[in-house]
Amino acid sequence: MKVLFIGGTGNISTSVSQAALANHIELFHLNRGSKHMDGVTSLRADIRDVEAVKTVLKSHTWDCVVDWIAFTPDEVERDFQLFHGKTRQYIFISSASAYQKPLLMSVITESTPLKNPFWDYSRNKIACEDLLAKHYREDDFPVTIVRPSHTYRNIIPATLGGSAEYTVVDRIRKGLPIVVHGDGTSPWTLTHADDFAKAFIGLIGNDYAIGEAFHITSNEALSWDRIHHYLAEAVGCEANIVHATSEAIAAIADAEGIPTVRGSLLGDKSYPAVFDNTKIKRFVPSFRASIPFAQGIRQTIAWFEADPARMIVNERSNHLIDRIVESCRIRADQ
Repeated sequence: MKVLFIGGTGNISTSVSQAALANHIELFHLNRGSKHMDGVTSLRADIRDVEAVKTVLKSHTWDCVVDWIAFTPDEVERDFQLFHGKTRQYIFISSASAYQKPLLMSVITESTPLKNPFWDYSRNKIACEDLLAKHYREDDFPVTIVRPSHTYRNIIPATLGGSAEYTVVDRIRKGLPIVVHGDGTSPWTLTHADDFAKAFIGLIGNDYAIGEAFHITSNEALSWDRIHHYLAEAVGCEANIVHATSEAIAAIADAEGIPTVRGSLLGDKSYPAVFDNTKIKRFVPSFRASIPFAQGIRQTIAWFEADPARMIVNERSNHLIDRIVESCRIRADQ
């Protein structure tokens, strides 16, 4: 099977690339050439340069194309123009943050409505899905939608100071307070990228998946406090947690000129996220998530600490966390 990944070396897509190679898929990466993976054929072009991409791809047809880095309708329309009639399947990476906010049901299924009035990122993903559904219905474009939720490998899942940063871990090691939104009890599902890859591989080349949408998550829903405690345990420390409302965190972040915090909190992390994975297990019966967060986060921390260049401590994040902690202390004293 001949498969093209647009991207392919990111937090989630690296695990899927490795799984594809292990399953003897002939894998190609289309990117700007900054990263290369052994066993993968690299096609060098910037996806935003359509003419360059056409030149690189002109002699190829595909069993499946996966775009890991499309975020807007213009970008998926570009993909439609590039790959219509040239691939048997096109997989779009959407986001579980597109699901209804606030949720009316306690468990999310693929039939949960898509509606997020709080986050542009999510609204763009919804618009992409709408456009691709139109091309599927009217142009027979062979679309499969995948909606990852909070999936980690080389990122740190934390309310603040995580993701590609090491800031939250540095604070934990130093005994400094860290911030968790709300009262810390809201359930949240985390999925290791290696587990995600097990299910995703089963969708590639799966004719029954055409025209369908799936989320792929573990079944381990942890409270946000528990997530941060596991993070602290992974580095042999205790978590000094300070709670603040999501709205208060977002307001202080706005005042500090960090508007991205508002969307990810009020448009995603502030709400419970528990998923029903019946559908993906029906289409990929072998799928089972087997990496608990307490184990997976140790692997993630080890990856960061294997190279000091990865252990990025962002002083802007430190300042934001300090501001939030101080604000909570002032309110507590009043």
